[in-house]
Amino acid sequence: MKIHRIETFRTAVPLHTPFKTALRTVNVAEAIIVKITCDNGIVGWGEAPPTVVITGDSLCSIESAIQQVIKPLMVGRNLLNYEYLFQQLHSSLVRNSSAKAAVDMALYDCLAQQCNLPLYQFLGGYRHELETDYTVSVNSTKEMGDDAEAYVKKGFDVLKVKVGKDEIETDIKRIHEIRQRIGYEVKIRLDANQGWESKAAVKAIRKMEDLDLNIELVEQPVPAHDIVGLKRVTDAVDTLIMADESIFTPHQAFEVLRTRSADLINIKLMKAGGIYQAQKINSMAEICGVECMVGSMIETRLGITAAAHFAASKKNVTRFDFDAPLMLAKDIVLGGIEYNGRKITLPTNSGLGIDRVEV
Repeated sequence: MKIHRIETFRTAVPLHTPFKTALRTVNVAEAIIVKITCDNGIVGWGEAPPTVVITGDSLCSIESAIQQVIKPLMVGRNLLNYEYLFQQLHSSLVRNSSAKAAVDMALYDCLAQQCNLPLYQFLGGYRHELETDYTVSVNSTKEMGDDAEAYVKKGFDVLKVKVGKDEIETDIKRIHEIRQRIGYEVKIRLDANQGWESKAAVKAIRKMEDLDLNIELVEQPVPAHDIVGLKRVTDAVDTLIMADESIFTPHQAFEVLRTRSADLINIKLMKAGGIYQAQKINSMAEICGVECMVGSMIETRLGITAAAHFAASKKNVTRFDFDAPLMLAKDIVLGGIEYNGRKITLPTNSGLGIDRVEV
């Protein structure tokens, strides 16, 4: 079973409403789509969105990394020697995690198809259904309250609220407004996207605790490089603290776990470089008694399907942030995961379960 051809395509899908965080505003979901064709006819799919403010990867850099560096190493190789291929993939160039992730997805898609198994079963098969949260973008206090109320009416019982772009007092007013609108049965997760410094984060989270805003967790409150600050926040508050941008690689995960600098870890395939490395991060976290969430960038249902297969396969992944396809104005993917409100069902056919991508 040899890799016969690796192709890349550009795609762009508009969002029905802008996605706003402390780091960026997204109006169009751009991506590089990867298609791997094997000599036995099996076809595998992958996706890599450019997220320059987080991964540093652009459309051009992703495309170039795959076509100029990764592709020559893969074409003609036996896919069943997949440990060798994944080692080659991750040693072929430094960083470029999104390019690696797209190829990684396609490789796993092909491998699971060869074994005639859905990918989540190939990886472990812990569950076949998930429930996603829904993200409330940074906007005016009233608009965020309106959005939160609308998402709850649609059946979402976990909201991920973006903060960190403005003054902390403004963020607290927004959270208070949202809590007033949706009551206390709905979980609220905050994502500061590195928007606070450690002392300010401690002050803000303690105040929210004093106001009984009932925040489940706060994701990446401090800059990615500030592991000391991350630990300072984790140690100083009762609310769970999740590391996101601080952890791309297994080595970074090891350091956060070794120092107990966070209570939880958010694994994203685009940061980890795909499923191969994501499994290592999750395994280390599980050994240390630290649960993981699997999240995503603004991706189509292709990339989210790959992430969902990984998340569904592992017991230690207990939280899921897969709402991105629900933000898109159109769907370019045939097959893959299916949404019913907040509920996600994994496909039963082999591999990712992707039949076609409109590229």
